[in-house]
Amino acid sequence: MDNLKDTLHMDNSPLPELNSELDQKCLTPIQEFYKDANIFITGSTGFLGQILVEKLLRSCKDVSTLYLLVRNKKGKNIHTRIEEILDDTIFDRLRKECPKFRHKVVGIAGDCNLPDLGLSIEDRKLLIDKVNVVFHVAATVRFDEKLKTAVAINVRAGRDLLQLAREMKNLKSYIHVSTAFSNCTADLTEEKFYEPVVDYKKVMMMAEALPERMLDKITPVILDKFPNTYAFTKNVAEDVVREEGVGLPVGILRPSVVVSTYKEPVHAWINNMYGATGVFAGAAVGLLKVLYCDKDCVANLVPVDMVVNSIIATAWEIGTEFQKDKNSGIKIYNYESSNDNPITWEHYMAKSYHYGINTPSAKAIWYYSFFLTKSRLHYLFTIFFLHTVPAFLIDGVLMCIGKSPKMVKAYSKIHKFGDVIAYFSTRNFPFRSENIRKMLTKMSPQDRSIFFCDLKELDWEEFFKYYARGVRIYLLQDPMDTVDEARKRWNRLYWAHQTVKAVLVYLLLRTLWSIYLCIF
Repeated sequence: MDNLKDTLHMDNSPLPELNSELDQKCLTPIQEFYKDANIFITGSTGFLGQILVEKLLRSCKDVSTLYLLVRNKKGKNIHTRIEEILDDTIFDRLRKECPKFRHKVVGIAGDCNLPDLGLSIEDRKLLIDKVNVVFHVAATVRFDEKLKTAVAINVRAGRDLLQLAREMKNLKSYIHVSTAFSNCTADLTEEKFYEPVVDYKKVMMMAEALPERMLDKITPVILDKFPNTYAFTKNVAEDVVREEGVGLPVGILRPSVVVSTYKEPVHAWINNMYGATGVFAGAAVGLLKVLYCDKDCVANLVPVDMVVNSIIATAWEIGTEFQKDKNSGIKIYNYESSNDNPITWEHYMAKSYHYGINTPSAKAIWYYSFFLTKSRLHYLFTIFFLHTVPAFLIDGVLMCIGKSPKMVKAYSKIHKFGDVIAYFSTRNFPFRSENIRKMLTKMSPQDRSIFFCDLKELDWEEFFKYYARGVRIYLLQDPMDTVDEARKRWNRLYWAHQTVKAVLVYLLLRTLWSIYLCIF
């Protein structure tokens, strides 16, 4: 495992500019903005939130306190959960550069699924008196989430937090993290507000008043043209910001498909199977054979560390502009790669395979044999013969030897996942994205390096060089010391795969020959 970590930590030493700035007492404009700041973060235990916490503590060393909204979960209290997060691999670099950072992290008991964020009166007063910057990152990112839950977390929590922010005595900046697909039904997504399909007050009233069973039945009607509850509630949440954020230093960041880290704090760290990463991981272990996807469509991937840097930088720009002009309005930033550095789904899978083939996983159950198709009929035909039929055969064998069946259930989840992302993998989404570029021109050279978020300078080749290894280590929990064993297994799976293909071709030819003899 140490060998693996060493591999992924390659070239992760701080940039020369960063060393220089931190060695001196002269702070960059962004670092100066965060000096002595008290920051409140929701969603800090999530994928994006953890990277945000690490980056703020490491690159804004003069920050005063990070207040993290955390809920008790699975018998663990907030202090235990925070300690577990801070002990994660992604904080290794921070521990080396800033060993005494833990006193700056304070847990606040709460839950975005509860009214008023589940905050106590004491904690609410503390936040009102102390907080300068708010990052609202929390969201349920499950595309098929129940509408009642999605509205509570993605809509009501945003309203409650903005109302709390209005009471904050020293608020300098507030960033609401949305999604680039919050207006996915539009022909073009510009950096502006769009009329919501339903007023957020009506959506909240309906979600709170109707029983969940009744709400589930009418959800398709409520969603209208939106593909899922996630995109719908994120769209409605922006309407919340438009109304509740008036007169506040508020901005919205809309990242597209967030994938693993690019460079910071380590290469290719990721802790979830969502979206594009789930596709690659499923294909890498031989489970996923086909995906309903247009290979020529733009995947619109953005590395999570660059998203975090853009969040930190946009809060700085929002705050400094608001100080100059209290009527500057709510600014929206589309953070997506289709304009500056596009990559198609075909390119994504080809690069993942190219680098992944050198370090196959010891947990692979079959050889890599994956392809993309934009034909729905072809997709359904293929999953029946390559997923469903083998799943029933394997489960039958498992039951015969006294073991629990599991493949049919696994493929049921895989097919559900494929259906959920099909809307986004089979079409292009045009964007107009100017505000990040304009912000980059205002950033100092040091800040552009420390808070690297220029997608034009993202090197996809370098990204994929580490990406497959990151999936192997952090998601599949397969350390690099199993590579030799995995390659031997991979070789056996290859020949098993070729044998099965040869047998199937033989049976097909025999069948065709039998049909020919019957006819003629």
